[in-house]
Amino acid sequence: MKSSRLSILFALIFFLFSCSSPLWAKDAPITIEADRMVSLEEENSVLFTGNVDATQADVRIRSDKMTVYYTQATDGKKQEVKRLKCVGNVEITKGEWLGTGKQMNYLAQERKVILNGDAKAWQDKNLVSGDTIIYYLDEGRSEVVSGRPSATIGADSSGKKKPTRVKATLSPQ
Repeated sequence: MKSSRLSILFALIFFLFSCSSPLWAKDAPITIEADRMVSLEEENSVLFTGNVDATQADVRIRSDKMTVYYTQATDGKKQEVKRLKCVGNVEITKGEWLGTGKQMNYLAQERKVILNGDAKAWQDKNLVSGDTIIYYLDEGRSEVVSGRPSATIGADSSGKKKPTRVKATLSPQ
C-alpha cells in the first residue's frame, strides 16, 4: 500500500512538471532534488525541503524550501504550475544571470521571478541590489526596487532614519 501511494505520488509529480508551463524551457526535462518531499493534495501543491536543487535547461534554482503550486486537471485540461515559492538561501541562475535573496516567487503566467529580502543580481561582473528584484524570463529584463517609503535602514547624523536605496556596481569590460 505504501509503495503504491509513493509510485502514484512520483507519477503525479512527473506528470505535473512534464505537462505544466514550466519556469524555463518548455520541452526540457526538469530535475528536482531535495532531502524531503511532501505532497499537499488539498492545497494543490508539493513541498520540497532541505538542500533543494531544481534545474531545467540553463535555469537552476537552489533554496532551503520550495513549494510548487499547481492547477487542478479539469475538463480535459492538464495540470499546470501556477507558481513556485522558495524560502531560505535562494539562488537562481539563467545563463550568465545570477539572482539571490531570502525568498523567491515565480509567477508562471507572467513568467517572472520576484526575489525579496536582500535581493542581489549579477550579470558578468555587474552587481545590483535592492529590497526586491523582478526578473522577466522571456525578456531577459530586470527591475530593482528599493524599500517602501516606510522601510528604513540605518540613520543619518541627525538620527533620522533614511529609506533604503537601490545600489549598483558596474564594471567596465
